[in-house]
Formats: sequence, structure tokens, C-alpha cells
Amino acid sequence: MHEMSIALAVVGQVEEAAERAGDVTAVRSVRLQVGELAGVVPDALSFCFELACAGTVLAGAELVTEAVPGRARCAPCAHEWLVGMPPLLSCPRCGAGTTDLLAGRELQIVSVHWEDGPAHAATREPIPEER
Repeated sequence: MHEMSIALAVVGQVEEAAERAGDVTAVRSVRLQVGELAGVVPDALSFCFELACAGTVLAGAELVTEAVPGRARCAPCAHEWLVGMPPLLSCPRCGAGTTDLLAGRELQIVSVHWEDGPAHAATREPIPEER
């Protein structure tokens, strides 16, 4: 279950940001964008996140996931469409198979809410993919 490694990476990044901030005593929520093509099961991620937070400054924090639909653009005709699941990667307009995936693979922390202060935007760096 790679959701556990993702949850551990999120917790680690938020802990590092909390340490750098210096005055954080608790994290209340973490907002995460999850692309529909990222191969992540949101319910499994939420379960793993709760386990990964135990004993950390994130204990009891809420994980809020925002689904990002997959979008593609046809290279020859520039038509854009939602790829859906299972993904439709050939152009529905002209049938070409040369497409650029524009969105849907995101897996990034969008924001973190500290208990002792206002919401702080986290770095918009993607979480390293498991290889």
C-alpha cells in the first residue's frame, strides 16, 4: 500500500515546516491535491495519514483532499478534454494519439493550518513518487 509511504512523506514535510516556523504546537489540518491519475485511493490515504500522525505535532490533524481531474490536450488539433477513468488518451475530436497530459497526476501539499496562527501556505513541491 503506497498510501502509507505518501502519508509518511506528507507528515515529514509538514513536521519540517512546523520546526522551521518554531512556534507551532499543533497542526489542525493539511490540504492535499490528489490527481485522479495519481494512483492514490483517498480513503486509504486518509486512514494511513491518521496512523502516520500519531505521536507527532500532527496528531489529530484533518487531511482534506482535493480531487484534480485529469485533462489532456491533443498536440495536432489543440482540443482539450477531461480524460476520465479509465483514461481516454486519444483525442475524441480527431482521434490522434499524440496528447499532452495537462492535469491529473498532482500529489502536493496545498496548505497547512497551524493551531497557533493563521493558515500558512506550504511549499507547492510535489511529494516524491515512490519508485
